[in-house]
Amino acid sequence: MNQYAKLKKIIDTSQRIVVFTGAGISVPSGIPDFRSAHGVYDQPYGKYTPEEMISHSFFMKNPKLFFEFYGTKMVYRSAKPNVAHEYFSNLPNVSAVVTQNIDGLHQMAGSRNVFELHGSIHRNYCMKCHKFFSLSDINPCVPTFCSCGGLIKPDVVLYEEPLDCKVIYPAIDEIASADCLIIVGTSLVVYPAAAYIKYFKGKHKILINKSSTAFDEQADLVFNEDIIEVVEKIKALE
Repeated sequence: MNQYAKLKKIIDTSQRIVVFTGAGISVPSGIPDFRSAHGVYDQPYGKYTPEEMISHSFFMKNPKLFFEFYGTKMVYRSAKPNVAHEYFSNLPNVSAVVTQNIDGLHQMAGSRNVFELHGSIHRNYCMKCHKFFSLSDINPCVPTFCSCGGLIKPDVVLYEEPLDCKVIYPAIDEIASADCLIIVGTSLVVYPAAAYIKYFKGKHKILINKSSTAFDEQADLVFNEDIIEVVEKIKALE
């Protein structure tokens, strides 16, 4: 039995699957990842590094430059779910998706129980009165102000900001309760998010990422290839 047949059997026989995703699952949808060649962090931005520009302190001191970067490099309005998003959304035994992505593509594909560890571009709030604004309500490339005069901030977790406990704790509970964890498109170097997979105590851990990770040796199956290729090979076995 080859690796793809083994993966299909694990997926078919698992009772409670959690899918843990990173930027790699959205690359086929036209959204660049962060750390690979030609990724967001590999591109020059003048005297500031990308990490500096998406930090809380930079946002507060230089909102104009922040939104120029954020709106052109992190917001992709035309992006649509790809076959990988759709594949996982259609699996009846997927109990949850835990994602580091902020693009909302899992929900667009139909996944319902999605935990967005780093927030979402589709939610924005006034920092003064906390009024909600959708992505269509604002121009993500320039600072936008509420009628109360407060600056509207995207509901994304910036460097120097903590993750939301209301998202973290139920996400960890889902991972801990799963009998199969499928990790997709993440190098597992962003903490604390990467640490959450350590709560998995189930039967099968699958890792699908184009490059190797420090967690490969802990996985039952490892696929160092594009998630789209893996999904297409699994579906060909149906």
